[in-house]
Amino acid sequence: MPTIIDNIAHAIESRGLSQRDLAELTEISQPTLSRILSGRRPVKAGELIAIAEATGASLEALLDESDLTTRVQYAARADGSAGMEAMRTTLLQFCALDAFLDEHLIEEAR
Repeated sequence: MPTIIDNIAHAIESRGLSQRDLAELTEISQPTLSRILSGRRPVKAGELIAIAEATGASLEALLDESDLTTRVQYAARADGSAGMEAMRTTLLQFCALDAFLDEHLIEEAR
């Protein structure tokens, strides 16, 4: 099963970015990105969001929380001002971030 590091590396490669390019787009230093990608430092939630935005990947893709996709498709509802797909995508990102926080950040604080 791919790890967050594998998924981030794949997103960077798919977009054709170097670490230096990603550093400029995310305002995360290149040495920090290097430590994240080597597994020497965990990625923080804000950094993960910035990487997702810079690479065009969803948080779901970076976290590989595929079970969220199924749950979110039933939860999103169109209200006339936004399309179903846009609402589903936004909700999926919030759910993926929530899962990430539950798994990584809350446990670290204990």
